[in-house]
Amino acid sequence: MAAYKEIVTKAVIGKGKKYFKNNYSIETVDNPTTVLGCWVINHKFKGYKSSGKVGVDGSFDVNIWYSYDNDSKTTVVSKKIDYNDLFNVKIRENADLTGDTDIIVRTLKQPTCSKVNIGENGVITFDIEKELGVEIVGETKMKIAVEEDEEPWDEIEDEVTPEIEEEIENNVNEDYIQ
Repeated sequence: MAAYKEIVTKAVIGKGKKYFKNNYSIETVDNPTTVLGCWVINHKFKGYKSSGKVGVDGSFDVNIWYSYDNDSKTTVVSKKIDYNDLFNVKIRENADLTGDTDIIVRTLKQPTCSKVNIGENGVITFDIEKELGVEIVGETKMKIAVEEDEEPWDEIEDEVTPEIEEEIENNVNEDYIQ
């Protein structure tokens, strides 16, 4: 008959991902004629608990390379973008966020520029896409079956045959100590 014991351990108690597509704008000193490139770098983020939800604070830098003066000169304009996103993560099996939990945030799709337009008065608008994954790690209980009965020991017998006993008797020197 098996008995049951509870083990308390850390496990993933909630998990989810979310896709974001946001529109931003940046003003330039010059009047751009052509956008030559857009890079997103230095993506940093951190997760935290916020009244039953998970929040992510982060930032990244956007560098836009463009030409101006009828495509005769180029320059790069940069902007740091801060964001704060909230996730409504489903918690598994009656776990709660009030206890000691860890929030793990992963970038499933790095922020990238998907669309760039040149507007009026030197304003460039651009779309940034990213996908973030969130895991909540907390304490949980598991029940396991424990077998109380110990398995019997196997009897180990020496492999001494009558021939080996006779060889030992014949080879013993009784005058060894003298």
